[in-house]
Amino acid sequence: MTLGRKSMEIPLNARNSQFSLQDLLDALKDTEEGERPVEQWHPENCGEMDMVIKADGSWWHEGTRVTRQPLVKLFASILRKDEDGKTYLVTPVEKIEIKVERAHFMAVRVDIEGEGKDQRIFFTTNLGDVAEAGPDNPIRVETDAETMEPSPFVTVRGRLEAALARPVFYELVDQAVTHMTDQGEQLGIWAAGEFFPLGPVGAHKV
Repeated sequence: MTLGRKSMEIPLNARNSQFSLQDLLDALKDTEEGERPVEQWHPENCGEMDMVIKADGSWWHEGTRVTRQPLVKLFASILRKDEDGKTYLVTPVEKIEIKVERAHFMAVRVDIEGEGKDQRIFFTTNLGDVAEAGPDNPIRVETDAETMEPSPFVTVRGRLEAALARPVFYELVDQAVTHMTDQGEQLGIWAAGEFFPLGPVGAHKV
């Protein structure tokens, strides 16, 4: 993958970060294109980079938005969230912590096939990745205790999640059914044979 200086709207050499974008590109130059085996890479923690994934899914480096989609996709391919709850950019030789405001991706589209327990649900992220919801990629909804405002997410890979855009969540709600769970009757959606609640018990009756 070739990304010269002229193809990016931000400098390769960081001013405020311990690491630069060029450091990452150099570390990845011998890796394969596409999804990289970050779960198999175990370098030491090298510190932090001034990189933030904003709540809207955009990437920012030292206060400047990264607008080159190929560059964002490259960095997204080496994202990993570890058991410590922190998110890192991982290469074969570096492990660099970055900040995530809400989720790693945004789910901007949903496709629903079939119905009932055999129903299949596919989410497309803002970077074009597709994740099928199910036991390995669960849907979860956090609900504000005071406002009852839902914050829905779906796992994309590993511990990485996508926040569901509002129209996407509304599509799920339109297809939702009630089901008696261990907690009581809940409104939710079936995906790959598993039922995922879209809110707390009784929320659909309010």
